Amino acid sequence: MTDSRTIGELKSSGWESVSIKEEMRRNLIRKMKSGETLFPGILGYDKSVIPQVQNAILSKHDMILLGLRGQAKTRMLRMLVNFLDENIPVIKGSEINDDPLNPISAFAKRQVAEKGDETPIEWLHRDYRYGEKLATPDTTVADLIGDLDPIKAASQKRTLADEEVINFGLIPRTNRGIFVINELPDLQPRIQVALLNIMQERDIQIRGFNVRIPLDLSMAFSANPEDYTNRGNIITPLKDRIDSQIITHYPRTTEIAREITGQEAWSNRESGVDVYIPELYREILEEVAFHARDSEYIDQKSGVSTRMTITAMEQMISAAERRAIVNGESETTVRITDLYHAVPALTGKMELVYEGEQEGAVNVAKHIIGKAVTAMFKAKLPNPRAEKPEQKPDVYKEILDWFAAGNSLELPDSLSDMEYKKALENVEGLKSFAESNKNGDKKDLLPLMDFTIEALHQHSMLGKEDLDENRTYSDMLGSMLGGMGNLDDESFME
Repeated sequence: MTDSRTIGELKSSGWESVSIKEEMRRNLIRKMKSGETLFPGILGYDKSVIPQVQNAILSKHDMILLGLRGQAKTRMLRMLVNFLDENIPVIKGSEINDDPLNPISAFAKRQVAEKGDETPIEWLHRDYRYGEKLATPDTTVADLIGDLDPIKAASQKRTLADEEVINFGLIPRTNRGIFVINELPDLQPRIQVALLNIMQERDIQIRGFNVRIPLDLSMAFSANPEDYTNRGNIITPLKDRIDSQIITHYPRTTEIAREITGQEAWSNRESGVDVYIPELYREILEEVAFHARDSEYIDQKSGVSTRMTITAMEQMISAAERRAIVNGESETTVRITDLYHAVPALTGKMELVYEGEQEGAVNVAKHIIGKAVTAMFKAKLPNPRAEKPEQKPDVYKEILDWFAAGNSLELPDSLSDMEYKKALENVEGLKSFAESNKNGDKKDLLPLMDFTIEALHQHSMLGKEDLDENRTYSDMLGSMLGGMGNLDDESFME
């Protein structure tokens, strides 16, 4: 069928034109019957967002996706193009993708009137039938709809009321396709008014002249629900014309969140260093995001993007990779210190409330990592802070006694794997504890030992001192007394 090169050949092939929304509906039904994945790579929406998008397409609705940042809204909207036919015929030379059997522009109508069935056509791939505009305060009606060109009118000796002098905007150029406006509330109200005719009457009007061009479009939008409901930047008549409002959300389980991070993070690198990431540390990283979304220090109206855990994972891997390169090692395992090296990825993704600003972004990030470590410790290992005395485990006694004897554990960030192993194994009782609680790969042993020490610190059972790139763990009481200084010091006595 795509061999057709004229309107006459197209008619002979039996091709029939359908509206854009009927086309999307038809292709969706076909994909559903064949069991195809409708939105590949979109995780966690199978029972919530995706069924609602399906309903909107089946209903031939324009839609808006409402959700906080980092909820895959734009990615999903861009995937709508997969519900279009692979190729459609258009009149050759048309600026607005005229249907050969139903031309709407003055140019296309003139071509058909002059050449009839010999009018040349060309085939347009679905990738070119998608238009998108990020709403910004400087967006104009001319950008979206179009404007009259007085120079063109003068050179062609036409009046400004003639359709031939129009410079079409983005929306008409996406005729017979999908047009998306991201962050709709940021579009000025007077510009939103220009969309009303497109949404309801399906035509455009330019400069008030008697030029009306019926368009065949599927419109979709994205917005932050805070903008949508509180700031009121989407005008009521436009909200009324958007048929389906679909609410997106963050991953509801850490399992889904881990899948997303694993899928999106750049973890397979070609630096010659193999970085092993224990499953425990992957879980901690997702717990960081879940705790951030509940933190009193963070503005929950702004949200905590899923991009945070993706970039944090990349930072964590990079910290381990950098250490291995410096030490001339070909493989290494992620450590607790690498987890804290992901702080820069967190601070840029969190909008702090007043209390958070008082604490400082870095301290808030470290606090949230600490809470995630504590949560995973309680989930994976015996709780050292059990409420009832008979429930308190004594499995940590040997470890704590070692520190109580005046010993300390120094773990500089730059330690080689061999030195790291030797330092951890020097703590009495730590290795045997980890071996009895380890699940899975033997590579998980050292990270579990490291995790146990950090978790005991988070439970206020060990002291910790961070100085530059060196962390030192010691007995909690000794650490507190050390911080008070020497009681016999003359300066203290004074």
